[in-house]
Amino acid sequence: MRTTSSITVGRAAELAMLGGALAAARQRAGGAVFLLGEAGIGKSRLAGECAYHAYGLGLPVLRGRGSSTGTVTPFRPLIEALSSRFRAAGPPTDPELAPYRPALARLVPEWRDAAPAAGAGAYPETVVELAEALLRLLAVLGRDQGCVLLLEDLHDTDAETVAVLEYLVDNLAGLPVLLLATLRAEPGPALELVRAAERRRAATVAELPPLPPAEVAALAAAILEDGTGGLPASLVEHLVERGDGCPYLVEELLADLLDRGALRRTEDGRWLLADGSRPGVPSTIVRSWGHRIDQLDPQVRELLLTAATLGSRFSVTTVQLITGYDDRTLFSHLRSASEANVIVPDGSAPDRYAFRHALTADALTAALAPAERAALARRAARAIVRADPGLADERRQLVASLLLVSGDRAGAAVHFAEAGRRVLEAGAAGSAVVLLERAHELAADAERACVTERLLPALAESGQLDRAFELVRTLPPVPQSATAATGPGEGRGPLPSPAVERRVELHTRLAWAAVMAERGPDAVAQVAAARALTAGRPRPEQDAALAVVEGHLALLPDHAPQHTPDQADGGGDSGDSQEATAPAGPAGPAAPTAARLAEAERRARRAAEVAEHAGLPVVACQAWQLLALLAREQGFDAADACLERMLAVAEANALPVWRVEAMLRLGANAFMRTGDGTRLERAREAAAGLGAIVLTQTLDGLLAMNAVMRGEWHTARTIVDRCLDATARLRNLAAHRYLLLSSATLAAHLGRTREMERELARFRQAGGEESFLTPLRYGLCRAVGALLAEDRPGARAELAAGLAWEEAHPSVFYLAGRHGLHPLLEVVEGRWDRSALDRAAAVPAAELAWNRQFLRFADAVLLGREGRPAEAARAVAEAGPGAASFPLAHHLALRLAAEAALADGWGDPVAWLRTAEEYFHQLEVQPVAAACRTLLRRAGASVAQHRGGRDAVPAGLRTCGVTVREYEVLVLLADRPGNQELARKLSISPRTVEKHLASLLAKTGHPDRAALCALATDLPTGS
Repeated sequence: MRTTSSITVGRAAELAMLGGALAAARQRAGGAVFLLGEAGIGKSRLAGECAYHAYGLGLPVLRGRGSSTGTVTPFRPLIEALSSRFRAAGPPTDPELAPYRPALARLVPEWRDAAPAAGAGAYPETVVELAEALLRLLAVLGRDQGCVLLLEDLHDTDAETVAVLEYLVDNLAGLPVLLLATLRAEPGPALELVRAAERRRAATVAELPPLPPAEVAALAAAILEDGTGGLPASLVEHLVERGDGCPYLVEELLADLLDRGALRRTEDGRWLLADGSRPGVPSTIVRSWGHRIDQLDPQVRELLLTAATLGSRFSVTTVQLITGYDDRTLFSHLRSASEANVIVPDGSAPDRYAFRHALTADALTAALAPAERAALARRAARAIVRADPGLADERRQLVASLLLVSGDRAGAAVHFAEAGRRVLEAGAAGSAVVLLERAHELAADAERACVTERLLPALAESGQLDRAFELVRTLPPVPQSATAATGPGEGRGPLPSPAVERRVELHTRLAWAAVMAERGPDAVAQVAAARALTAGRPRPEQDAALAVVEGHLALLPDHAPQHTPDQADGGGDSGDSQEATAPAGPAGPAAPTAARLAEAERRARRAAEVAEHAGLPVVACQAWQLLALLAREQGFDAADACLERMLAVAEANALPVWRVEAMLRLGANAFMRTGDGTRLERAREAAAGLGAIVLTQTLDGLLAMNAVMRGEWHTARTIVDRCLDATARLRNLAAHRYLLLSSATLAAHLGRTREMERELARFRQAGGEESFLTPLRYGLCRAVGALLAEDRPGARAELAAGLAWEEAHPSVFYLAGRHGLHPLLEVVEGRWDRSALDRAAAVPAAELAWNRQFLRFADAVLLGREGRPAEAARAVAEAGPGAASFPLAHHLALRLAAEAALADGWGDPVAWLRTAEEYFHQLEVQPVAAACRTLLRRAGASVAQHRGGRDAVPAGLRTCGVTVREYEVLVLLADRPGNQELARKLSISPRTVEKHLASLLAKTGHPDRAALCALATDLPTGS
């Protein structure tokens, strides 16, 4: 008879908790619940009850589980969960998921057709990007009623899945998603995730205790379908004693008693336990299963033992490879095993079966003698290799596990190492580390160094740099060269051995990882180790790759690499994002000297040439990127030429990430030169089409800051609000800081000091003040904010702080004030003369649109002081186009220059002040507007009163100082009325009408009343 319960016994509190979690998810208050407990305690039963309840409410349930075979397959539970939903319903078609489909294609096979076309390459999304994409997908699936992501056996899952789940756990609040997972309390990444989430109260953790005696009795009654209410007391007593409150053990103990006939039902329906019969202790479950399968056909027994060797879940195809059964025989035996209640079909895939419980497979294999188990595993491994010599990834891991069971540790190490290499090539560094660490532990002494060389890049890519640099020191020395070398090596000494070649490449990769993490000393050490192995004679390709690292190190203070001028070489860069804008090399005594930067540029150019010739496109892109950064000091045409070459290399070699990086930097340069963000918008479209979420967010940050500078306040706020939380979730710290600074700068440019300080506090909490963005904080944010508060000393102090920071750090921010706003203030304050301004205007950064307008106003002020009023006025006029691109900067400069023009008697300061006053009044920046009105009064000019209806006055008339009442008079002149009629219509005296007409003639420059009437006729319809 069936020995499983049809109902869930006990667990009332846990069921209530799960019901509440489901209800919360339906109300967009999602969260995570972890069911923790030993094998057989009832985790899966509870999860199944929750899923059944969710199905009844109409919620989508996505169900997957960790691997039980010991194989490491990245994201397997997530792929299985999504497949369980989309296999029948198909994936969603919501357009809002379009940017995330390239990333999700790794989990959803149906979307792999949407990946970049051949030649465009594929973007290697990070685990965090993939997690964000999955979060968006789950939110769409649960939009109507909520959804459930149910993952079982997390203790058997891969490192990448754990990383995705960690992200989900922290970001489910406010979403209609319930994450429900089960796992055993076994040490490992999954348990660490659960405990960490519990500590920070990001998830609910329910640890399932053993069932108390009363519930053990109730469970036994349910299994035995006892309707009498009176099981034998001795039976219950022994089930409690031997079953340890574990439902699975209770079921198996009862099954054993029934199989042996020790427990039987009497005619009156009552259960009777034979005298002296006692359920075995839990360890006898092993013997019980051995006894049960001995009753089966020998071939069915052989099949079950083979399957149990593969794990608690197994592939029918793999079992067929090992046993050699034809389809008819195989499925006949599977059917017999299923009817015996040993295995059940596994819903995760059509060709998979699972043992009824994980402990079942363990019990079956434990029943074998060690020698028999080893022989069975050896035979299975050989059969799989013979049938599939190429060994797909999962089968290779399975073969490794079987060899380990058979006692062949060295053979297992070989297969684990190869599996790890393949997984690393696929981009799953975390899983690669698990496999390679296993190979490293098992490898024979002679092979351990080779395994270590494979493990180190995986550690570096997964961010475990401390472990990598510790392990690299354990590597034994390698022979410097082959004993007999001729041919191409003649004249340069013996050819390096393959071991040397591998070791040089390894040190280079570790050096690049170190420099990307800003670990200068570690990068220097790895470069030195690589160069030592080449004995001062590296091949050009090796030298180019090392030069990429050394070029980047040249931009870090105190970590300049030592090299000789005759070394062929290149340069690299970490992919800094630009400034609205981008950092380049530093200036000042603590920063790289001009000679160091010039040498870095020379070597980077050589590295680019060598890399292109040798077929190393990534190194070439890195070198051209660094060259573009360094070339800005000579001019932006040269920088753009480098970036165009970088773009061509990326496109020719199908490097999509580097293509977008080149587009990003070209767009950044174009904006700085012209104020036009079109190329940045195109770069963003390319990044979004690629599914490059982090790059897209970087571009969003740049576009937000650019919108601030262009005075497009609503656009800037929309971008910040849309992207800020997402960058925090992805831990995309660079983009997150940039968006926070954009938000603070937006507040500063609107004159909202308190809001600026609040946003800068958030920027500081995100580590912004220790980042390369510091000059922007001083010059583009605080200094402008101070000027809008009419605090000129404060603005000068902020700019001075920014300049001092740039003198001591490796950073050049071309729009942070050094090349534009700072010179204008110094000229206005009388601290700079013509020679100082000429020096400032001589650098390439002076031609950038944002800086150019400030420098033209500074030139105008000096021209006016020098007694050249016509040239001064012309300089102001030449700055006029800047009003369209950067209206706030233009009007702020106009306000500063007008004050100097009033003092020195040149130009049209009244008109300029009225224009600036009107702009800042509309912007509600009252300190500047008030200062303009004060200067107008000082000049003896009339000052417009800002009454209601002023917005109706056309901008051109407002600039002339026309008031609302004067405009009302002007509008009525279209019908050519007399003064008496005008007075009657406006309820004012005829004398007041005469005053308004005289004022209109003076302000508009028209000669007479007839001209005013003609002007009134030309006013916009509706005035």
